[in-house]
Amino acid sequence: MVKVVDRLLLFIFSLVVLIAACTLLVCAFGWISFERVGAFAHNVYYDLNTALPFISLTIVVALVSIRFLYVAVRRGRANAPSIDQRTDYGDIRISIETVENLSLKAAKRTRGVKDLKARVRVSPAGLEIVIRVIVDGESSIPQLTEEMQSGVKNHIEEITGIPVAVVTVFVANIQQSAPTFKSRVE
Repeated sequence: MVKVVDRLLLFIFSLVVLIAACTLLVCAFGWISFERVGAFAHNVYYDLNTALPFISLTIVVALVSIRFLYVAVRRGRANAPSIDQRTDYGDIRISIETVENLSLKAAKRTRGVKDLKARVRVSPAGLEIVIRVIVDGESSIPQLTEEMQSGVKNHIEEITGIPVAVVTVFVANIQQSAPTFKSRVE
């Protein structure tokens, strides 16, 4: 949701800056007379009906600019998502990508799986791992998925020391066997 708001703010900010730049460019070429520009500046100083919209727009642009500065500074310090643990010797940070790759490695040990993808989320109960798999269609799917869930859970907990709350296996499809062509010899 925040990314959508930031994109909308960026669009509005870019539009305002574009309009201001075009206005200044038109003034620089002299297409707007000096008297009209002077009259507008006079109205900003002395006419409340002109000053209030101008002040409001300026405040909005300034607030959006501050937001973009904050996002730029914050993102510069951000690192890849990770799981942080504290030990007697110091801190340990394990990236989510590492846990995903460990999950894939453990899931590949299961016979009958062909194509794997993993997603890991961190929850208060532990890691939530979702594995998307394509199976060969020759093995029992309940046995295959149970073996995979157990293997992934044990492997992740053993290697990382992080408790695994749930391992969800999504069987997306079965592998389609390639058509076999019989060769004819005459």
